[in-house]
Amino acid sequence: MFTGIVETIGTVLEYTTLDTSESGGNGVSLLIGDAESILNDCHLGDSIAINGTCLTVTFFNASSFKVGISQETLKKTNLGSLITGSKVNLERAVSGNVRFGGHMVQGHIDTIAQIINSKNDSNSIIYTFKLRDDEFINYIVYKGFICIDGTSLTVINVDYKAKTFQIMMVAYTQSKVIMTLKKINDYVNIEVDLTGKLIAQHVDLLLTNQLSNDNLDSPLKLYINNLIDQKLSNLSK
Repeated sequence: MFTGIVETIGTVLEYTTLDTSESGGNGVSLLIGDAESILNDCHLGDSIAINGTCLTVTFFNASSFKVGISQETLKKTNLGSLITGSKVNLERAVSGNVRFGGHMVQGHIDTIAQIINSKNDSNSIIYTFKLRDDEFINYIVYKGFICIDGTSLTVINVDYKAKTFQIMMVAYTQSKVIMTLKKINDYVNIEVDLTGKLIAQHVDLLLTNQLSNDNLDSPLKLYINNLIDQKLSNLSK
């Protein structure tokens, strides 16, 4: 679990497509440097979010660490586009004494979004994003939380028809995350607010159960039957 408050910006030292070392696990691995500030309490097996993606530490020293990346993670995130020298947002998993300055972030990326516009607003920047996978727009709400490349931000506008949304990034945050290093048409990792997904799942299950229930006295069926009766009554007049 994470808070979406980026602790430091790391640098990709190596992106290996087939790492046959013990720490590589015969798969894709990332070696991240400039991370000394978050490695003083690191252990093998710890979780560190890279651009918002929860990954497991398989090797570390005083200033760098390695993680493995599954094919599923590569499909869902922008991590496959990283090259040597790329900058990445880093955050350790929360401990018991961490203040929740952001919001509850799982580190499970839902999809990616493209930066389609940015404009200055005083000392802030307003970014506009378009989702790759349209269905996730349903979980993005005005003034709700969203995690972009591991950064907890507030949604300031949503266009459900265009499948786009906007955030505003203040000057302080600009200096602490990688967003300002990106260009128009670049992609960012998106994790929508978990609360929205849980509510949507609960409502879907509730409606499905009531509709599939053979009991005609279920609240939803009674409501539908009342609507039908009203329509039929109006047609017969």
